[in-house]
Amino acid sequence: MEAAILILALLFVAFVALGVYVSVKVIGAAKRGVERTVTQARRTVEETTLRAKSYGQGGVAGELAQLRLSLRTSMRATQDALHAGVAEDASLSESLDLFRRLSAHGHELDDELKRLEREPDRATVGSLLPGLRERTERITRSAESLRWAARDRARKFADDDLDALSMQIDVEAGALRHWSGEGVPGAEMQDVPDAAEPGSWPEAGRTAGAGAGAAGHGVASEQTWPESVARTGAESGAGSEAGPGHTVAEQPQAITARDPRQQTAYPWQKKARPETTN
Repeated sequence: MEAAILILALLFVAFVALGVYVSVKVIGAAKRGVERTVTQARRTVEETTLRAKSYGQGGVAGELAQLRLSLRTSMRATQDALHAGVAEDASLSESLDLFRRLSAHGHELDDELKRLEREPDRATVGSLLPGLRERTERITRSAESLRWAARDRARKFADDDLDALSMQIDVEAGALRHWSGEGVPGAEMQDVPDAAEPGSWPEAGRTAGAGAGAAGHGVASEQTWPESVARTGAESGAGSEAGPGHTVAEQPQAITARDPRQQTAYPWQKKARPETTN
């Protein structure tokens, strides 16, 4: 009884722990999803605001908004390209590390530009614009260099793979078109039927169809017949082989012994005495 209670208690604790673990995982995933959604929404709002300022406002405020927009757009495009390429090409991991170092400078510049947007002294901000523009161009140029290098590398690999695949397809297509067998070693030997071995004889008991087919090719076939039929066939064959003008009676006959009672009596022969009885 105590063992059953202990087992039930352990099962209850295990189910509770499992439920807590699953709840924590689900809550964490939901929290990360919400944070991701909020971040994307905030980014979208900021970019829309920057576009509106860069197109709607002029002067220092419009210049700062345009610098921020170009910086953010270039850095995000490079980040997406490198993250997409590193999954297929592990050699881009070093480029990704360099981009992280570049991103630190980009975030620093973006924060500085954002602070200068709220700066009331427009004259001072205007004096800083040439240096800010140069830094923005350097960062965006470096990001574009990494991005286009990764794209060119991926395109080069794709072109090489396509060239190799095209060569293989051409070879396979050429092999499929050689249906005549020309130029293929051993094709002539495959077309010639196997010749019969010299000195071999057809097997006894072949059917009449097989014999007729063999006779059509100039090969005589043997047949087995019953003894009486074979004897009749032999006699008829002998008669036919005698040639024209000869009959079976003219052929040599077997020699038979004479009857002693029908022998001709000669003078020098003694007559047989009859047997007497006393």
